[in-house]
Amino acid sequence: MSFEWGHSEVIALAKEGCTHCQGTGLRNGKQGQESPCNCVFRAIFKACYRKFRYLAQQEKHVSRVRVEQVINGKEHRQTWGMKDEEYMADFLLVTKRSLDEDEYRLFRFHYLLGADWKLCCRRLNMERGDFFHDVYRIQRKLGRIYRELQPYALFPLDEYFGGSVRSGRPATKPNVIEMPGRRNRLMPPVRKAA
Repeated sequence: MSFEWGHSEVIALAKEGCTHCQGTGLRNGKQGQESPCNCVFRAIFKACYRKFRYLAQQEKHVSRVRVEQVINGKEHRQTWGMKDEEYMADFLLVTKRSLDEDEYRLFRFHYLLGADWKLCCRRLNMERGDFFHDVYRIQRKLGRIYRELQPYALFPLDEYFGGSVRSGRPATKPNVIEMPGRRNRLMPPVRKAA
């Protein structure tokens, strides 16, 4: 199954000064098809990485258990989960499975252990230019994977943390994730007429 990117999805993520897409987020690919620009994939990676770092820096007692709706046709169930820990585990496992050994070593030193470019170059025996080319390639590769991951992507983050879990999506709505609804309607206060 191929993933379809829309213009409305990529324009907000595009880098305004990008020389390849001029800030539109789409560039002409092979066979004349438009595909997302590399700046979009790097933005997706950076958003996912920021969320991972934020969650990793939280105190362990801050995490909480959340209820998720699981919808399977007419059957509705609730499951319990710790979304923060699940996200961090998904982020690390998807990354490790997606990168080759050398890429993961660079990812681990630079992103997980926090080594700057000088230390990474010294430790991994690489040139400065090669380091930055590899970092951009890793960001591009992981950004695409985080968004196109099936059946549940790591990005967009609001869908990961707030959407319902569906097993066996109906064919009529292939890309719809329903948000959990409120049981009680929100009633605005009404002022009495004088």
